[in-house]
Amino acid sequence: MHILVVDDELEIADLIQIYLENEGYVVYKYYNSKSVLTDLKHLKIDLAILDVMMPEVDGFSLCRKIRENYNFPIIFVTAKIEDIDKISGLALGADDYITKPFQPLELMARVKAQLRRYTKYNSTIQDENTISFRNIYMNKAAHEFYLNDVLIDLTPIEFSILWYLCENRGQVVKTDTLFMEVWKEQYYEKDNNTVMVHIRHLREKMHDTTKHPKYIKTIWGVGYKIEK
Repeated sequence: MHILVVDDELEIADLIQIYLENEGYVVYKYYNSKSVLTDLKHLKIDLAILDVMMPEVDGFSLCRKIRENYNFPIIFVTAKIEDIDKISGLALGADDYITKPFQPLELMARVKAQLRRYTKYNSTIQDENTISFRNIYMNKAAHEFYLNDVLIDLTPIEFSILWYLCENRGQVVKTDTLFMEVWKEQYYEKDNNTVMVHIRHLREKMHDTTKHPKYIKTIWGVGYKIEK
C-alpha cells in the first residue's frame, strides 16, 4: 500500500519513512505541502500522515484540499496538544491524531488500524497483498492476520493455508490442491492428515468449530471451503 508522509522536520519524516518501508509500504515523502498539492493527482495514496505546523500551507489546509477529492485515511502528527487542535483536525476530515514526541511503533499501529478499517469498507483499494471480508483482514507483505480487529499469530504454513482459502472463497479447494499450493510438493494420501492437523490448529486460533464452522468448512471427501 502507498503512504503519503508530509512533515517539514526532516528527521521525523525520514524516521517515519524507515518504519513504514520496514512494514512493506511504499512511501511518498514530502517536506512541504505545496509540492504535495502539485503532485497529488498523480499519486496513488491509501493513507496520509500530515504534520500540522508547516510553513506556507499547514496540515489543516492540506487536509481540507485533500478532502475535496479523496477519502483515504488521514493521520495528523503535531506538537500541539490542545483539545481545540484535535477537534479542528478531526472536523476537517482527519481520522486520527498523534502528538510529538511519539513512539514510532504506536504510529505504525495506528496506520495499520486505519488501513484495516478503510480496506474493509472500500474493497476497491485491495491489492495483491491484502484480503478483507467478513471481519477477516490479511496482509501478505506484513504477514498479518486480523479477525474482528484482533491480531492473531499464525505460522507461515497456517497463514498460507488461510490465504489460499480466502483467495478462493466461495469455492471448494481440494485437499490435494491445497497441499501442493502451500507445501509446493507432490501430494500423497498420507498428506491428508498433515492438512487436517493444520486446519484444526487454524480453527482453534479462529475460535471456529468443525460442527458449526463460521469460516472454514470441511467438504468431506473433497476438501475445504470458506464462504464469501
